[in-house]
Amino acid sequence: MTILQEAAVFEKAKMSHMTTSDRVTASREAKRLVLAINEIYKKTKDTTLMDAMKRLTVKKKRIDIRLKGRPDSGI
Repeated sequence: MTILQEAAVFEKAKMSHMTTSDRVTASREAKRLVLAINEIYKKTKDTTLMDAMKRLTVKKKRIDIRLKGRPDSGI
């Protein structure tokens, strides 16, 4: 399975009703995929790779916010 196929499977995966352990695993998997795609992007400069990295980064941010909680407004 290629990196882009793995990324597509990860993007389509359900992220609701996950345990904390599942979220940590998903966050690490997203990071691994982004870094792997980035290595290929450095060599090819293909815009589809950049788009895939952006989508994965957004998904990872959502998972991380759920893990760490939203920052306090300080009020």
